[in-house]
Amino acid sequence: MSWMLPFFGGTQQQQPHSNMQEIPTQSWYPPSVVGSSLRPSTPSSSAGVNAHQTMHDHPKSPLKLQTSPEAGVIARLKEKSVDDLRKLLTDKEAYNAFFNSLEQVKIQNNVRDELRKETLQLAKENLEKEPRILELKNQCTIIRTTELAAAQEKLAELERQKEETLKAYSSSAILEKLHEAMGKVEEESEVLHRQLLEKEIDLPTFVQKYKKLRTIYHRRALVHLAAKTSGY
Repeated sequence: MSWMLPFFGGTQQQQPHSNMQEIPTQSWYPPSVVGSSLRPSTPSSSAGVNAHQTMHDHPKSPLKLQTSPEAGVIARLKEKSVDDLRKLLTDKEAYNAFFNSLEQVKIQNNVRDELRKETLQLAKENLEKEPRILELKNQCTIIRTTELAAAQEKLAELERQKEETLKAYSSSAILEKLHEAMGKVEEESEVLHRQLLEKEIDLPTFVQKYKKLRTIYHRRALVHLAAKTSGY
């Protein structure tokens, strides 16, 4: 067992140290790799390290089982030969044919076609409703120009009547009418007095009618005076 001899010889014990001095310091290997290469390893330890490293580098994850859309495209490209790949780069029609054959593109094209079909259907329905819309617009125009105009005219007439009614029953108008009624009774009294002087009526008839007229006159005069005094 000659591999154990360097550990027992006095001159041979410095051998490992001299071998480590010969390793260049500018090596592109990391120090951990260089150090591990100088240490002997047993099959069990290396197997354990490799197993641990494999588990660390490749964790068990269910996401690894799922294929992304890019992976599907790459798989399709890997099936192509070099000539086919060159053709995809140079031939636009071949590229478009390959692009449209992808599953994701087919799905998007189907969605686009469905949206286009629904849009055309909505446009068709709107065009079919256009005559009805025009008819309703014409009816609105007729209503606005005829019925609305008549309603506005009637409203204006009612507003005018209201103003006249309010004006007729205002305080000043009532006092004016009361004053006119007093003047009318005064005129009737004068006519009755003239008839007496001309002997067109007898004295008892004159007294009866004149008393009635003067009673009406003084009653209206009192109302007129009370209204003016109260500020009505």
